[in-house]
Amino acid sequence: MSRKLIIRSAIPAVLIIVAAFAFAIFEPIQVLPRIRLSPGFLLVDQDAQSLTSEDVRGDIVLYTFGYTGCGELCDTLNATMREVQTRLDEVDIADDVGIRFVSISFDPEADTPEVLDAYATSVGADGEQWAFATAEPDHLANVVKAGFKTYYEENDEGTFSFDPAFVLVDGWGVVRGEYRYQTNASDADKILHHLDILGEEIRNAHGAAGLAYEAAHFFLCYP
Repeated sequence: MSRKLIIRSAIPAVLIIVAAFAFAIFEPIQVLPRIRLSPGFLLVDQDAQSLTSEDVRGDIVLYTFGYTGCGELCDTLNATMREVQTRLDEVDIADDVGIRFVSISFDPEADTPEVLDAYATSVGADGEQWAFATAEPDHLANVVKAGFKTYYEENDEGTFSFDPAFVLVDGWGVVRGEYRYQTNASDADKILHHLDILGEEIRNAHGAAGLAYEAAHFFLCYP
């Protein structure tokens, strides 16, 4: 292959890379970090149906953790989930990407499907989009503690101590956001803002724009 032909064949690739970096520099691109892979799981939901990590693959999922008997702390978690669910019209997500909500209970003895179903109704959850689910204790520990990096521990009186958290996972099963500490901004506002950022990245995942978003990851252009 002649030197001129090599140069000519390389020009399109160079132009794409230059365009990507120019787009990343001159446009206000932000991306959510790719934190780690989310855990695989096999749960049972409020309809007594299995819910697996493969069932939600391809959708963006917001997870939280608690149990039906935890009172005010879980009321706050549920209120945030419900607010995000009711404000999804503020978020621009591709039509072929769903957004789902999963609340995982670490009290399988008390939180039977019937109890979870009544609880979901009491907190105003849309059952088509928001699942309440649990599993055997050993599996829960692997999923919640080891996989989602969320602490909980059963107390002697049957209650649980735990750190409240929300975890945002993209359609590829990658953790893209963790919300563990209260700040001046509400969790719902932060999560909706991050959903919007993630939606824009998904829409621009191909071509020169996709390279620009990869550059934004490389340069840690995080909100």
